[in-house]
Amino acid sequence: MTDIDHGLPRRGGTLAHRHLPTNANPVNNFPNAETMQTIFDWVTMAVFGALVVLFLQRSAGPEDHHDKMYHYVPPALGCAAANYLGNNGQQTVAIVIILAIVGYILFVLRPFGDR
Repeated sequence: MTDIDHGLPRRGGTLAHRHLPTNANPVNNFPNAETMQTIFDWVTMAVFGALVVLFLQRSAGPEDHHDKMYHYVPPALGCAAANYLGNNGQQTVAIVIILAIVGYILFVLRPFGDR
């Protein structure tokens, strides 16, 4: 016997699983979560993804780089701040932060040059 609304099996007349609210989507584990909708979401995720790739490449590569893990914290936090500010009406400040992050990555972490 199954629950008609949710297709969940019953055990002795009660639901075997917790009762889902009527607006719950069983496929989506985060039904109220926002999706990536703004340019700031996409740009900051791209910059953060590139930062992660750079970190993983340098931590697994045979060459000895002198950057430490804490060198990656400022641009990572900057991505979060720029995304938040850009999504909440502070677009100019977010753009300045994104440019500062890219500058930091290019001049401090130097992904394309020798150290």
